[in-house]
Amino acid sequence: MDTLEIISSINQEDAKAAIAVQKVLPQIENLIDAVFINMSKGGRLFYIGAGTSGRLGILDASECPPTFGVDENTIVGIIAGGDIAIRKAVEFAEDDKSQAWLDLEKFSINKLDSLIGIAASGTTPYVIGGIAAAKEAGCVTGCVTCNPGSPLGEKSQYPVEADPGPEFLTGSTRMKSGTVQKMILNMLSTSLMIKLGKVRGNKMTNMLLSNHKLEKRAVRMLMSELGIGEKEAIASLKMNKNVDAAINANRKFSI
Repeated sequence: MDTLEIISSINQEDAKAAIAVQKVLPQIENLIDAVFINMSKGGRLFYIGAGTSGRLGILDASECPPTFGVDENTIVGIIAGGDIAIRKAVEFAEDDKSQAWLDLEKFSINKLDSLIGIAASGTTPYVIGGIAAAKEAGCVTGCVTCNPGSPLGEKSQYPVEADPGPEFLTGSTRMKSGTVQKMILNMLSTSLMIKLGKVRGNKMTNMLLSNHKLEKRAVRMLMSELGIGEKEAIASLKMNKNVDAAINANRKFSI
């Protein structure tokens, strides 16, 4: 293949990812609703995975505090082999069935928490062992896999099993399967944050104002929402720290 043939073929395969996710929307809905019940009572959400799947879980978890203003322990991503495995493969880390629960116990995981195992093949011992132990401990358990009928799906209370088909490079699940997993994780965390009241409309009103770009965006949100000027919006943000709190404070004061 020449370059255009290679990327065209990859693109054709990638187009199947969204269709695969669409077919399992009812499964995703069931998982979100089950996790939401626990989170609305103060429970946390944990992701576990190995390799690409573990990295995707960590990525999704790490983006929730700045996007939605939640504590860094609200959604936690754990990868087989520990944090070093985020950047460098740790050989055989995924083969230990008991290690995931040991990793989770460091966070004092309990029955109010939920655990989602991420594994493209649905056969990763680290993830299966963690899900089995969490289920026994009374946690809500779910999974995101690209292999319907897998052992992981069978162990999980709320399995999400998308089927994007074979990879462009056989077995390279960082490609289409990784895309499917990322799309599903986006749906999970975003839907949960919406249901928990962390946004207004489609605005990230609880985002952390960690740079000038976000500060300017927050000012525009306040000006639009409250019909106030720029100086007043800036002053309100400095006092209340985020858009949501500033809106609530201004409306309370106006009443």
